[in-house]
Amino acid sequence: MKMKVMRIRPLLILMLTAIKVGHGQQSAFTNAVDFGFSPKASGIANVKALQKALDQGGTILVSEPSTYKVAGTSYIGSNTSIEFGKGVILQKVNEEGLFSHVLLNKGALTRTYDEHISVKGLHISVNGVVKRYIEVFGLRGQLAFFYVKDLKIEGFRCYDIEGVQFSIHVCTFEDLLIDDTILEGDKDGIHLGRGNRFKISNATFKTLDDALALNAHDYANSNPEVGWIENGVIENCNDLSLEGQPVVGYFCRILAGGWIDWEEGLELQNADAVVSDGRIYRVDGMGDDGKPIKGTWKTKTRPTHTEGIVVLDGIKWVMMQDDVEYTAGVRNVVYRDIFLEKPRSSFSIHFDNSSWSRSYYPGADIPQQEQLLFDNVKVLHDGELPFVKVNTPVDLFTITNCSLRNSGILFHGKKGYVPDYGKTFVNFYGNTLNKKGEMTLVENRVEGKEIILNMDNNIEISEDFKAVIKNDGGIISINSDLTGLK
Repeated sequence: MKMKVMRIRPLLILMLTAIKVGHGQQSAFTNAVDFGFSPKASGIANVKALQKALDQGGTILVSEPSTYKVAGTSYIGSNTSIEFGKGVILQKVNEEGLFSHVLLNKGALTRTYDEHISVKGLHISVNGVVKRYIEVFGLRGQLAFFYVKDLKIEGFRCYDIEGVQFSIHVCTFEDLLIDDTILEGDKDGIHLGRGNRFKISNATFKTLDDALALNAHDYANSNPEVGWIENGVIENCNDLSLEGQPVVGYFCRILAGGWIDWEEGLELQNADAVVSDGRIYRVDGMGDDGKPIKGTWKTKTRPTHTEGIVVLDGIKWVMMQDDVEYTAGVRNVVYRDIFLEKPRSSFSIHFDNSSWSRSYYPGADIPQQEQLLFDNVKVLHDGELPFVKVNTPVDLFTITNCSLRNSGILFHGKKGYVPDYGKTFVNFYGNTLNKKGEMTLVENRVEGKEIILNMDNNIEISEDFKAVIKNDGGIISINSDLTGLK
């Protein structure tokens, strides 16, 4: 009898242990439906329910395929993952006013870092409900993060991006992964502000404006902070045409800027930045019509407020950030396995210079963007807009294993805007040139600009191909294997 008892006890213990483990695993997951998140609920009720679920932390699940109304922003904190099943759509609705973000990290409101956040399978239907920003000045994403570390976004979908908001917007980040996205509509697909270490992969874009914006500087109302974007990989992306829409924007905007210390008497325009009292301030010169007020203001009173907006001498000053830099730009970024169907400029190494924003304030330190690599980029259209368009200083960029048609490299700038555009090395290796006849491979419009071209192991498909260099007042040194340049 004792022998039988001895045999039963281990089995019983094993069963009880399995039950405890099973319960432990279940308790690690929170199903949003348990808090009232439902396809039948109002948008207001769903936002409250989803917030209660997110406040539990851990892993939040929304599994039942359906369309769920949301009438406001839900906030996600550290050590939290939210996973949406196939067929789950969050549809914005206007039940108590327009709003910006469907999902925003909690620390964005206080500029404190959230960490270890994952969003998987989210599909947002904008449904015409847009608001440029409410919670954070300049933060405009349907899916938005500001002050975040170790963020993963997977399987995101948005097919109706509206004109005043970006689809994904992330600023002031470390360790960002965005994978498997499809983004369509009338504004930017993925819009980044300052940050370090990122990877964007397996993305399809069909956007009117920029597919990707690496905007280290920006319009005052398009990023909440400024600074360097660095150490990233962008790979396996497709840029598709949006039928019936004009060709504007770029596949990727690579935007730099520079600004100065505040001084009494400075002439300022919309979006200018200054450093004052250990902080960076921006001029918000936007009119009630959503367009910039043209002209300038003369500043007489130093901005010193620690947050928000204060009007001094008729200038609306936005306190942007309290860690001071004087330049912003992009460096150490790899673009590879990119397929470009939309006939627009592919990559713009960029300064803004308009009433919307002038990236470079006269007399500021000159930002030099650095070390950009374009590898296995396939141009699939016959448009003649530049493959790489440059109007900032950049030390070096490499074009390798790419397939080009009519589009080459353009260096341009505004006379007197930046005193020195510097020296640029261009490595052009192992590329395929598909153009028949003459092709303007490099054009320089910047007086005094020095360009060093190193070209080797390239293939000319057409027997009558001839590369042409156009130079207006610069210095170009050429070491080339191409017909017309040897």
